[in-house]
Amino acid sequence: MKLNLSRPLIFFDLETTGTNVTRDRIVEISYIKVFPDGSEEKKCRRINPEMPIPPASTAVHHITDDDVRNEPTFRQIAKSLNEIFEGCDIAGYNSNKFDVPLLMEEFGRCGINFDVAGRHFVDVQNIFHKMEQRTLVAAYRFYCGKELEGAHNALADTQATLEVLKEQIKKYPDLENNVEALAKFSSVGRNIDLAARIILDDNDEPVFNFGKHKGKPVREVLRKEPSFFDWMMQGDFPKNTKDVLCQLKYKFSHE
Repeated sequence: MKLNLSRPLIFFDLETTGTNVTRDRIVEISYIKVFPDGSEEKKCRRINPEMPIPPASTAVHHITDDDVRNEPTFRQIAKSLNEIFEGCDIAGYNSNKFDVPLLMEEFGRCGINFDVAGRHFVDVQNIFHKMEQRTLVAAYRFYCGKELEGAHNALADTQATLEVLKEQIKKYPDLENNVEALAKFSSVGRNIDLAARIILDDNDEPVFNFGKHKGKPVREVLRKEPSFFDWMMQGDFPKNTKDVLCQLKYKFSHE
């Protein structure tokens, strides 16, 4: 089936040195850029992460240090990659919590602000979990009736994610074939940042969603405990979360 798009939608997947969004690096990126007319642009390339790939990570994606030794660094492809993503909505599998924040960290190291304003983020995993509670391999089997060959290969996972979303739209009449609606449905809670560290409560008030201040208004915490802001700025939080907190602090200080 054809996705109903008003602008390009990029499905992408990362293979990385690990699962720490702020510290780990990309070793492979794959994307399928779907245009409103239904045409697609595909690419998969490996990247030198400029750090050793742990054996545990290699065991998952089968990419070794030797495989990426002569590949370009992220800095070398950052500008062209940003141009490819420019003006596009974004889709992936567990992308809102992992792939997008990690990609933003990589861009940030290169001095590029990967702007999330105005974009829609469709997380196919969240749709799947709300509907069926499964993994990508099971999702591919459930929706597409096929076995996922080459799981944890970036292009295979990306292709499977695209196919799964199309089948999800076909299967569920209430799932609107519209990127804005899909993004809204695939979001988890009413998060302000992608990692859902800050969410909106029932009164549309930003509150922290973790740690000792979970459930407390951001406005109140910043007023009573200013050092908490400094702790987060210096802590192991995604750049997007820090940017959102800075924006809130600026907003509250000018009210």
